[in-house]
Amino acid sequence: MSVLLFVIIYLILINLAGFIFMGIDKWKAKKHSFRIPESTFFVLSLAFGTLGTILGMFGFRHKTRHWYFLYGLPFILIIQLILIYLIYQSPIQFAIL
Repeated sequence: MSVLLFVIIYLILINLAGFIFMGIDKWKAKKHSFRIPESTFFVLSLAFGTLGTILGMFGFRHKTRHWYFLYGLPFILIIQLILIYLIYQSPIQFAIL
């Protein structure tokens, strides 16, 4: 398996996890059940699952009243996009096997 394929599969899975976890937490909130800790969403986001977590947040209308989700997750996404751009533009060559 090539490195690029591994990275793509990882990004798909981590974003899918962020989306699904947001939906599960919304469902648990309606049932007054044990909830997923908010730190879990930020860990998923820091692991490059930000897009899926944001889509889940707005798709399920969950955590949208918390300023740290409303502004924090897009901030993390912007930082990650800048990081990806800087790595892409760097003079260092990355060998994709």
